[in-house]
Amino acid sequence: MAKKTVASLQDKGKRNMVKVIKAVKSPKTGAYIFREEMVSKDRMEEFLKD
Repeated sequence: MAKKTVASLQDKGKRNMVKVIKAVKSPKTGAYIFREEMVSKDRMEEFLKD
């Protein structure tokens, strides 16, 4: 039998983190660039407003 080690490796503080991907238009070329960042859930709206 395989053990579930994933649940035991998670910290309680890391559960509040989410990966946010935002498309940002480059002023130089006009192409879209995808910006990724790990932010806490309460800072997510602030990240998306910028």
